[in-house]
Amino acid sequence: MAESEKITINMNVVDLGKVDLLVDQGFYSNRTDFIRTAIRSQLETHSDEVKDIVIRKSYVVGVVRYGKKELEKLRDSRTKIDVKVAGLLVFADDVDADLVKQTLASVQVRGVLKANAEVKIALQEL
Repeated sequence: MAESEKITINMNVVDLGKVDLLVDQGFYSNRTDFIRTAIRSQLETHSDEVKDIVIRKSYVVGVVRYGKKELEKLRDSRTKIDVKVAGLLVFADDVDADLVKQTLASVQVRGVLKANAEVKIALQEL
């Protein structure tokens, strides 16, 4: 199963009461089941728009991982890349801030970024 990320939402009491009624009546197993279903429904409703943005803005959808070897190849070829990810962007533990600054022109993450603290700081400076 894909990695998940915990989120927190605020709802007004009337909407929350309606969710609880649906849960009590067996339409959903719990509040989380309702919220996941609602989010998936909205993502499906807007799937064409998401596809258009991915194509137009050159996003990668899913999980992208960069390790030291990949970034060293880019550095050695004097290539800087723009990274746009909708999902999860991971920088391996052996990647340092200098290597990131030498190889990335920009970074946009719509989702989750996993990297050491030094790399996260370097990415903010891009």
